[in-house]
Amino acid sequence: MIKVENLSIVFAVGTPDENYALKNMNLTVNRGDFITVIGSNGAGKTTLFNAIAGTYLPTSGRISLFDERDGMERDITRSAEYRRARYIGRIFQNPLLGTAGKMSLADNMLLCRKKGYKGLKISLNKQVKETFREELRALDMGLEDRLMDNVELFSGGQRQALTLLMTVTSRPSLLLLDEHTAALDPRNAEIIMRLTLRFAEEYDLTVMMITHNMAQALEYGDRLLMMDAGEIILDVNEQEKAKLTPSEVVQRFRNIKKQELTNDEMLLS
Repeated sequence: MIKVENLSIVFAVGTPDENYALKNMNLTVNRGDFITVIGSNGAGKTTLFNAIAGTYLPTSGRISLFDERDGMERDITRSAEYRRARYIGRIFQNPLLGTAGKMSLADNMLLCRKKGYKGLKISLNKQVKETFREELRALDMGLEDRLMDNVELFSGGQRQALTLLMTVTSRPSLLLLDEHTAALDPRNAEIIMRLTLRFAEEYDLTVMMITHNMAQALEYGDRLLMMDAGEIILDVNEQEKAKLTPSEVVQRFRNIKKQELTNDEMLLS
């Protein structure tokens, strides 16, 4: 689905502050993978997502994507972010970033729907409204009765659930989740994770999910990546991951890096 080859991103090149955010990274994401990504702050997790999504262009290396909708493999290394948005969905930690607060719920969904059907004119008619209501019922939040309300009136949990729904119904080839439950209270975080797992199965999605919660990283998904200093230092498959505990992951980090893992958030999760 996604292939990353010898990918590097270097900031402040040629200065005393030169910093390798990613170092000659190689990664293959297979169709149907649900990959959890962990690592301390500054490990390069979000930078990797930025590179895949097109927010940052790499200093060197190549990124290719296989799009099942037309059976084509595309070199997207230099593609603009808005072009990649047709194939790659992304949800951020801040629940306000995925929706336009001053627009109605219906208009938010309509705008997202048009992205997936380039050149097709879609208007907010009775049939489209009923389609939106049917999709919103899956959230079990009563939003199907609030189509004409501005999204700024909704809670953070409702907006994140809406963002998730709009993203998956646009049928991305790859879904990037950048700590998408971290800013929510425990109840809403649990709701969003439950919806994430349900939609991943229903829409047969390929998913990469960044989390600081090591227990969550081991519980969800079928593959685990651990990053440090711009590199993938651990890549664990489903069978091996099922046997791991957080303490064993920490010990593997010690064995590989010859140092202690000092990220308290990961250790205490």
